[in-house]
Amino acid sequence: MPRTIDLIRASKLPSNMMQFAAKGALSVPPDENIEILVYLAKHNKIFGDLARITLAGWDEKASLAAASNPQTPREVLDYLVAPENLRPKLLPALLENPSVAASELAKFAISASQESIDAMLQSPRVRAAEGILNVLRSNPYLKAEQSSAVASLLNATQTEPLLVPVAGREPHVDHAVAASDAAHELAAAASDEGEVPDETISVYLAEHATEIAAERDKPFQPVGGTGDLLGADSFPVSENKETAEPADSKQKTVAAPGAASAAAARPKPAVNPPPGQRDNTVQKINRLDVKGRIQLAMKGNKEERSILIRDGTKVVALAVLDAPKLSDGEVEKFALQKNVLEAVLRQIPLKRRFMKNYIVVRNLVANPRTPLDLGLGLMKHLLTQDLKNISANKEISETVRKLALKMYKQKLDAANKK
Repeated sequence: MPRTIDLIRASKLPSNMMQFAAKGALSVPPDENIEILVYLAKHNKIFGDLARITLAGWDEKASLAAASNPQTPREVLDYLVAPENLRPKLLPALLENPSVAASELAKFAISASQESIDAMLQSPRVRAAEGILNVLRSNPYLKAEQSSAVASLLNATQTEPLLVPVAGREPHVDHAVAASDAAHELAAAASDEGEVPDETISVYLAEHATEIAAERDKPFQPVGGTGDLLGADSFPVSENKETAEPADSKQKTVAAPGAASAAAARPKPAVNPPPGQRDNTVQKINRLDVKGRIQLAMKGNKEERSILIRDGTKVVALAVLDAPKLSDGEVEKFALQKNVLEAVLRQIPLKRRFMKNYIVVRNLVANPRTPLDLGLGLMKHLLTQDLKNISANKEISETVRKLALKMYKQKLDAANKK
């Protein structure tokens, strides 16, 4: 039997029942009642106003239970934490609820009242979240003592002299950041044709042995598909028509389906292309297993890195960022790419060498795929003109654009006062 909320979504309740629903008068469990009210408040033009009024005076105990429960639907939590709907007594529970997205807390921090700021500064989650603290620092209602508290918390999170430490870093990275950065700096002058020591690859393989074992049979699947990797001209056909597959070869394949499926289950060996057929980078990568792609990411050339950074297998894509021959120009392009894993964009700021490059920082903020907390945390480093440009970029999150505009105006005011 469908739940009442499902009937409401499907517009299958009569008008009088919808009115009861908007008043919170249906005989349903408390958690479903609040879910119904939020749905009506956000999506129903007829009963939305009544549902919003009902929610504003909803039982405090039931509201607090919903605000603190990680199983509460995301739509309900987003509604409760929105500045226009927030009930102050619910804020501490919402701040600590792991199902409330950091992006929603960042939106709230932009215009939070002084009382709400005090509550946020008492929250262990907020105190450890640099992205949210950076947004909170730009809040126009921040008092002097609150501003000092935010600055102290930000200093406490910056245990490493990176330009921008980022929330959500991978656990294994913390132990290798300094050594990895040093290796990159030593290899910065190396040419693209230079040799990469096998020890460098061995260290990476050892550090990620568990992930590699779990993904060992996963084929190359680029984020965004293969069609735009190298262009239409990069997928040539056989130059010698006589080397084409015989017509009866398909029949042989069909004749032994069991053998074919068994072969497909095994990792693909790295074989050479057939005689008379030209190879290209994508075809070369397609024949490699995860370990082979990691080695190519670390030892390969610029073209190979530009493809492997888009690998849907995270351990392969991140290997590109550890490649000793990786140039700053490549990272600048990676930071602006929309067809890479979120893990790649989060990993870039963890490299001290990359964060010394202003273009990398600017490109990350300007990338619509960059996670909201990461983009907000990096924005403080942008120049006035770039803040203005980002505030007008419709591809970027509205939250980022609003904060960019606010910071742009603040910098203009500060410049005019000098």
